[in-house]
Amino acid sequence: MANKTSQHILGTSANLLGFCLFVITSLHLTNTTQNNLIDEFTSLVALLLTISSVASFISIRTENKKREFRLEQIADYLFVISLVGIFGIIMFIILNFWNR
Repeated sequence: MANKTSQHILGTSANLLGFCLFVITSLHLTNTTQNNLIDEFTSLVALLLTISSVASFISIRTENKKREFRLEQIADYLFVISLVGIFGIIMFIILNFWNR
């Protein structure tokens, strides 16, 4: 049984990890990190995306079918959680600028 989603998760999570790092860098360059939870949530989502990328990569490379399936599930669940987290980050950013 070949991987169905690992190839897609690997590329997409790497791109979204770049988005998270861009948000963190932007917040630190503009000195808006005081009293702001956006960078903490973004760091957490970046960590989840990194773990998802690693699990997806190992899933692609492994020969053990049981381990392949398990790692693909882990990558998939972490990716979905990360997407929900990115939605929350975007909502925080919108509310932060709306209240100014």
